Amino acid sequence: MFYTRTRANAHLPAAMRTYLIICILSVSAITLLSGCNGLVEPTPSLDVLPTPDVSEPIPPYGAVPSPQQLAWQQMEQNLFIHFGINTFTGREWGDGTEDPVLFRPKNPDPKQWAQVAKEAGFNGIVFTAKHHEGFALWPTEHSDFSIARSPWYDENGRDIIKELAEACRETGLKLGLYFSPWDRYEPTYGTLEYNDFFVAQLVELLTNYGPLFEIWFDGAGEGKASHLYDLKRYHSIVREYQPDALIAVVGPDIRWVGNENGIAPQPLWSAENDTWWYPYECDVSIRPGWFWRAREDQSVKSLDELLDIYYNSVGKNCVLLLNVPVNQEGVIPEPDVQSLMEWRKVLDETFEENLALTGIASAGNTREGRETWAPQNAIDGKKTTFWATDDSVRTATLEIDLRQKVRFNVIELAEPIQYGQRIAAYRVEVWTGKIWRKVARGTTIGYKRLHRLNPVRTDRVRIVIEESRANPALQDFSLYEAKGQGIPRDY
Repeated sequence: MFYTRTRANAHLPAAMRTYLIICILSVSAITLLSGCNGLVEPTPSLDVLPTPDVSEPIPPYGAVPSPQQLAWQQMEQNLFIHFGINTFTGREWGDGTEDPVLFRPKNPDPKQWAQVAKEAGFNGIVFTAKHHEGFALWPTEHSDFSIARSPWYDENGRDIIKELAEACRETGLKLGLYFSPWDRYEPTYGTLEYNDFFVAQLVELLTNYGPLFEIWFDGAGEGKASHLYDLKRYHSIVREYQPDALIAVVGPDIRWVGNENGIAPQPLWSAENDTWWYPYECDVSIRPGWFWRAREDQSVKSLDELLDIYYNSVGKNCVLLLNVPVNQEGVIPEPDVQSLMEWRKVLDETFEENLALTGIASAGNTREGRETWAPQNAIDGKKTTFWATDDSVRTATLEIDLRQKVRFNVIELAEPIQYGQRIAAYRVEVWTGKIWRKVARGTTIGYKRLHRLNPVRTDRVRIVIEESRANPALQDFSLYEAKGQGIPRDY
């Protein structure tokens, strides 16, 4: 196609040859820009800045999550369901003297539990297989203190945990089980022989109900006996039968946040001494108590309270485990359902539109100057790309030119924790037209950090990383506008 000087055209005047070259090159350029049979794409506009689908790995810092821990963190929020003999006695902690005849739910409906969980945005359910009094919610072969000894079971022969496992599979939820090491009924409790009994029941749970994502060993108990627990054996049994399940609280995989009000402290490092990845879980109940009581039907947490819990747990690098107890009918009560759905509606509306997506990001430093770690990766909405700096950098700034004034009151930040947790202090600022004004400040970020603000309107926003234990890396810098409930507040 391109003009070349040959014997056939060598006789043309120099001016004519130059003219022909210009014409041919012009036609060629137009052909290329128009697509050239689809082989060449046009130069993208500023509205469609390209980013990689996956950023290349960077050297990890300190401890990093296992694949199971990373998948668990990405679940963000799970439903805790307390149901058992205490549902019918009105107690929080039973003492093991309860008569199994008391357990007589009208019609337990695990499908309703799973459907509520799914519609409310939860990704898994952790169910109380056995609480401290020792009453087993499955027909165990190793104790006469279980649903199998209730007239209700004689009439129905139903295994509630089996039905819940099936309901979770049908709705795409994961199932976890709470199993208290403290057993106030079992005669061998407080002796070394108790370990054999505990393991026997544990094996039943691990082998009869399909894949489990979490085993919750509660830390409550009588101090004089807890030192006799063979925890190493308990943990090895879980690893043997459910290798993908994480062991929570009295276990090596997930740690308790330290309170039962759904509020995580700051700073919050997921790694223990940078050598052991040990992330936090926030457990809290939607009611004053963990088990259902009729008198608490008017005390279900409000929308504002649930929003506070969300921003203080998921929004502070934790996984939320929100307890919603089942009543004597065998269903999640209507007041609880209404509160959950209202909460989910507000969250969906808040995070529906990321106002940073159409912005242009820039930074003072980009690792090796390469696009695979470019600042635009932090605002592309992908969970697989991120901005990173050179290894020697410990402080950095990433700025977003929003290209028009936008209004927002929620900031979302995230690190690519598969390479460790790094950032130790930062601030977020907005451009007023004259100066940069600070609107949020934080210490750790981790998997996710959310800030709620008084509404801000600006066309430029930036994060200033003031301290980092290793070169900073940022997976997400997003802006949202929450309307109506839940504003203003900054945590």
